[in-house]
Amino acid sequence: MRNNYFVKLVNYMKNVYHIEYGINKLRDSRVNPKYKTSSVIIPVLLGFLLRIQSLNELKFLLKENELRNIFPKNTTQPGIDTIRDTLKVIELDGLKFILQNTIKKAIENKVFTNGTIDGYIVAAIDGSKFFGSKVTINSAWSV
Repeated sequence: MRNNYFVKLVNYMKNVYHIEYGINKLRDSRVNPKYKTSSVIIPVLLGFLLRIQSLNELKFLLKENELRNIFPKNTTQPGIDTIRDTLKVIELDGLKFILQNTIKKAIENKVFTNGTIDGYIVAAIDGSKFFGSKVTINSAWSV
């Protein structure tokens, strides 16, 4: 039987970190939106999990209905323009709340040992391209 690790990861996020609670609390400043903020953010979150490298790649997945199973039946999924417009005006306090609670829960669950995650050191996100930055390590840094 094939193990579906992605489903296990999503269930873990829901059951341990209660990520859907934070996502449902997200707000933005759009006027009369067709889609709830949570419905727009879920494809972006899944894009991070699937290591999608750009909004164009996410647009292709949405266009090909690759993410249709995450939305209830008989509902339409948001387009890439809606996602982009929402990301421009989303309230950062909600994202900060999700991040703080995730880190707090990870510390409680002893995910971090000796300042690392399973021996790996976490680096910063540059914000221009998902998982696409080239990093060089200066020899002065001890890793």
